[in-house]
Amino acid sequence: MPPTQAESVIKNIIREIGQECAGHGEIVSETLAAFVVKAVVLDPSNGFNMDRPLVKSDVQKLVKLCVSRLLDSKNPSLDTIKMQVYFDMNYTSREEFLEEHHRVLESRLGSVMREITDNRACAREELESLYRKIVSYVLLRSGLGSPTDIKIVREATAALQSIFPQAELGTFLTLSKKDKERQLKEFTMIVTGIRLFNRDCGKGGEGIDDLPAILREAIPTTTQHIDCQLQTAQDQAYRYTAILEKAASNPLLSMELQPSMLKEALYNVRQYEIFLQIILSDIITCAQEVELMIKQLGAQLEQLKMIVKSKTAVPTSQVFPIFIALSNLWTSFQDEIVLISVLSNLTTHLEPFLGAHELLFPEKVMQNLDGLTVKTDVSRVKEHLEDRVHLVDFRKQEWLFPETTANFDKLLIQCRGFCPYTFATTDGLLLPGNPAIGILKYKEKYYTFNTRDAAYLFAENPENYIGLIREKAKKNAELIQLLELHQQFETLIPYSQMKDVDKHIKPITMSESSTQTDTHILPPTIVRSYEWNEWELRRKAIKLANLHQKATHSVQTDLSHMRRENCSQVYPPKDAGTQSKREGSSRVPRPQIYIAGLRGGQGKVTSGVKVNLTRAVDET
Repeated sequence: MPPTQAESVIKNIIREIGQECAGHGEIVSETLAAFVVKAVVLDPSNGFNMDRPLVKSDVQKLVKLCVSRLLDSKNPSLDTIKMQVYFDMNYTSREEFLEEHHRVLESRLGSVMREITDNRACAREELESLYRKIVSYVLLRSGLGSPTDIKIVREATAALQSIFPQAELGTFLTLSKKDKERQLKEFTMIVTGIRLFNRDCGKGGEGIDDLPAILREAIPTTTQHIDCQLQTAQDQAYRYTAILEKAASNPLLSMELQPSMLKEALYNVRQYEIFLQIILSDIITCAQEVELMIKQLGAQLEQLKMIVKSKTAVPTSQVFPIFIALSNLWTSFQDEIVLISVLSNLTTHLEPFLGAHELLFPEKVMQNLDGLTVKTDVSRVKEHLEDRVHLVDFRKQEWLFPETTANFDKLLIQCRGFCPYTFATTDGLLLPGNPAIGILKYKEKYYTFNTRDAAYLFAENPENYIGLIREKAKKNAELIQLLELHQQFETLIPYSQMKDVDKHIKPITMSESSTQTDTHILPPTIVRSYEWNEWELRRKAIKLANLHQKATHSVQTDLSHMRRENCSQVYPPKDAGTQSKREGSSRVPRPQIYIAGLRGGQGKVTSGVKVNLTRAVDET
């Protein structure tokens, strides 16, 4: 079937379901009808084949099943789906809500803005009317009082005239439309800052509510109410869990309490608890922002008082930025007021989705169960706090622990932190996982378990248990959002959790490591002129100081300037020598002394005769 034709068929089915429900007095939104259609088709017990197109009989059967399910007033599963659809359609993140809120305010002021920017007033009466419109725009945009209250209008007019006299309207009308819009916004912020400062000084501030005091009172009240609702929901979830655990070992009790219905009630309460935690987290963020803004407001007002004091005239460059900062802070207070109101209203509208509990499981029946031990999530975690997974038992699986993983608390745990093994083996019982036992990393996903035995058994064959969880979610479609099974059912991703689908926080494991780098990575930069000796620096300083008093003189004439090139030529010296007639020298005669008769003669006594043959000095 072509996509356009399939969409047309689905719209017709949803429209027919809505008409059938309206005929029975039940108003069903298209979003809820579409979700129920998908849930009915996914449920294998209904016998719909996703691989073949729907025939007319299949469509009739689908419509009948959806209508009967939507009209069932005693069905916790339907209440959970309604709660999820309502929360998804009404909840948005803080940033998106404030952005949408500001866009709505801008659209509401658009007509007043156009009346001012498109005005072509010339006469005196027209200019006065235009000025009154500007005052009304300033009051509407700032939200500080009604533009119909004469006292508030007079105060705003006086503040506006101090920065924008009526005589300057002619100059204002000559500006372009964008410049007019920019100036109007700037006038609004400055007038708001002036009125807030006057209110703090006790000289004005007519019609301005004390938003910081209101927020300081409203936030604790809202938080206390949500805490009370959260505690009630958690106590109910703990009681349901204890009953289901006892019913699993007691067949008689199981027949009386209908475990399948009780599990759907448990899913309903757990989903309500999760939504309350999301809202409470946003309100805590609001409280932190408000405390920070109150400090900033006090600092800005104190700085403004120090600048102004008792002066009759103050430069605008000093006070205008502070007035604008005060206006922005007050706008943030207004945003927090609206945000707290929306979150509180959302909490109130979630309560009716718990109505089936009192009808199906009255309080008297829940309290008359003998020998029932109710455990909280915290107590269950503490029971197995010391039971940790031994890494030596696993060769292929990767386990993460708090002391070896830096971002251990920020990991995105599958099944919203519930134990997948317990859920798969007990046909849908929700027990909180204990990260201290160890977090299993399997296919870039992270799982926690309530006991070490559950962790060991799940790690042996994870695919089997993941498949069981998927099949259970097909029977109870509310589990898709409750357990965040988005990747298995991508077509049922709620808007409120779209941003978390692709959010994969990888663990940062800690281990011992070492690195080696070169001693000098960059080429050496040796400054030859550097001196460490202060006396040498002093000598150079004196030399430079003396040079400042010297002058260099040079003369260059026009005739010799670049006239010709000068060069000089020399001859190399010759080899020269001197010669005399005869050689002359002076030296001492060499001694020549001989001894005769040393060889002896015939006699026994040898006698030698010394003969000196050395020539005289004058003969040499």
